[in-house]
Amino acid sequence: MSLEKSLAATVSVLQSLTTISVEIEQANELISATLKAGGKLLICGNGGSAAEAQHFSTELVGRYFKNRKSLPAISLTADGTLISCICNDYGWESAFSRQVEGLGVAGDLVIVISTSGNSANILAALKAAQAMGLKSVALLGRSGGKAKGMATVDVIVPGESGRAAQEAHLFLIHHFCDKIDAEN
Repeated sequence: MSLEKSLAATVSVLQSLTTISVEIEQANELISATLKAGGKLLICGNGGSAAEAQHFSTELVGRYFKNRKSLPAISLTADGTLISCICNDYGWESAFSRQVEGLGVAGDLVIVISTSGNSANILAALKAAQAMGLKSVALLGRSGGKAKGMATVDVIVPGESGRAAQEAHLFLIHHFCDKIDAEN
C-alpha cells in the first residue's frame, strides 16, 4: 500500500469517529468522573493495545501536556513478573482479571483496549469488573467482537481494520487526556 493510500485509510477512520461521538463523550465523562471522585483507572490490552494501555497510564501518572497533579492510573500490562506469575498459575485468560480483583475497589474504572474484542483475558477483565460492580469502558474495533455489550460504555471504532482501530484508539486516548488536563 502506498503512503497516500495508507494515510487516506487512516484519515477516513479518524473522520468516522464523529459517527460515534455520543459513545466517545460517554467514555470521556466516565473517565473524568472517576478521576474527580478519587477513583483510579485500571487499563489493559494485548500486543499493540498493551502499549496503548501503558501509554494512557503514563500520560496520567506522569504528564500529558501541562503540569498538573499526578492522577491514579495503572496499566495492567506493565508488570512482567506479575503477569508471568498469574499466567503460569492461572492461565493467560486470567492475566488482567486477577489484577482487577486484587487492585480494584469501588469507584475505580476498568478500561480495556482491543482491536478484535475477542481476547479471553479482555473478556475475563470485563467479567471481573461486572462481578465487582465496577464500571468499565471498552475501546474496541472490528464491530466490537465478543466484548461488545459487556462494558458500561463501548467505543467501537467503525470499520474492519485492526491497524486503523489501534490508531484511532491512540487518538481517543489523547482526546481523553485533553479533557483531563483541562479539568486538573
